[in-house]
Amino acid sequence: MNKNQALHILMVGMTLGTAWAVRGHFGHEQGAAWAGGIATLGLILVSRRKDWYSKMLPTVLAASVGWGITGMISYGLVVGYGMSNNYPNALYGLTMLFAIGTLFGVLGGGLTGLSLESSKERKVEWGVLFAQMGMGGLIVYGLLIQQLEWLMTPPRSEAWAICLGAALAFLWYTARKGFPATTRISLITGIGTGFGFAFGNFLQIVGMVAEIPFNMWNVMEYSIGFFGGIALAYGIFTSVWPQTVSPVKAWENRVAFVLVFLVIPFVVFQQSLSFDPVIERFRTGAEVVQPELTGKISSISSLIILVISAALIGYRLKKVHTGFNVGDIRFVFIVYFSVYILFGYIINGLMSGKAALNIHLYVVNLIVILMLTRIQGSPFSSHPLLQVDSRKLFKVLVAVILFITVMSFIAVNLHEGLPGTQNRF
Repeated sequence: MNKNQALHILMVGMTLGTAWAVRGHFGHEQGAAWAGGIATLGLILVSRRKDWYSKMLPTVLAASVGWGITGMISYGLVVGYGMSNNYPNALYGLTMLFAIGTLFGVLGGGLTGLSLESSKERKVEWGVLFAQMGMGGLIVYGLLIQQLEWLMTPPRSEAWAICLGAALAFLWYTARKGFPATTRISLITGIGTGFGFAFGNFLQIVGMVAEIPFNMWNVMEYSIGFFGGIALAYGIFTSVWPQTVSPVKAWENRVAFVLVFLVIPFVVFQQSLSFDPVIERFRTGAEVVQPELTGKISSISSLIILVISAALIGYRLKKVHTGFNVGDIRFVFIVYFSVYILFGYIINGLMSGKAALNIHLYVVNLIVILMLTRIQGSPFSSHPLLQVDSRKLFKVLVAVILFITVMSFIAVNLHEGLPGTQNRF
């Protein structure tokens, strides 16, 4: 791996890390979808592949769906298990966080890769794929949760089983239909994101024990995205890709534009920044003076920003008649990313003059990321791999699991109990 390739991989890691940290203020499927879309825009930007520029919109949509699906998984209690002061519960917590993070990466990284690997010679049957994923989710949920009652986070939602079934169906589809790069990327991204989640919980524990005056939950969220983004970029930049892509129809671009730049941001707005939720947030947890007035100003401002950003992106892309270029991708990336960060400011009380340190660090990260996008040279390996090296991947998996067992042992010896601690057993 050369220096340029490493810096491009770092850029994608920082992008998903920052976006996932912002997602922590919104949560759920829509927040994860927005973060995944931002990371994919950054990846396409630094790929320097004009054929990928042309399919930017459907690829970002596929990635948003992949990362967004797993936003349904409840993991608050699992984080509490990792904070336990006894080894069995702490090990269980960190291991389950690894499993949940793996599902994030398998579906998020997998659907990103599948959209990029789709070509004239081998097109993805999207309807068939999503039908199989939906059926797989129902079957696995019915078997594991309703029949065997293998519960991870009782009494919380066990939606992880739905995502597990969808992930298994997805991998089965890519294996049967001959998408080796996607299979490889899906597994690599899964392990990377899973490690990021477990390691992030460990960092959270260390920060709380050391009484570091910082939002350590946000550190954990950054870790999820950072390691997931690094794994995603590494998998994509070291894989073999088709040189021709399936042409994108005008209606596909229009639908993808509406879903990515209007629907996803609007759902984030409606769930978190519309009048009722934002006022309630300011009343109960944000320590905002005049929460009703500040909430209304914040809500109206957010909606205006959403509409203006979508209009700017739409106007820029509508002017393009011969295919998107690097300038178009950069413009969309900056606007889409900046609006998400700005929403993070607003939901934390920007309109009343409040802004925590971790919010300012999002801007610092964005500046560094934009500097890294200017690095010249191809990020792709000169010796790409066609298929996953199963033996090497298994060794990495074993090493990660062993590392988690050590982290769990260290964590339980750092404290006698922390706020938010839970015990599964």
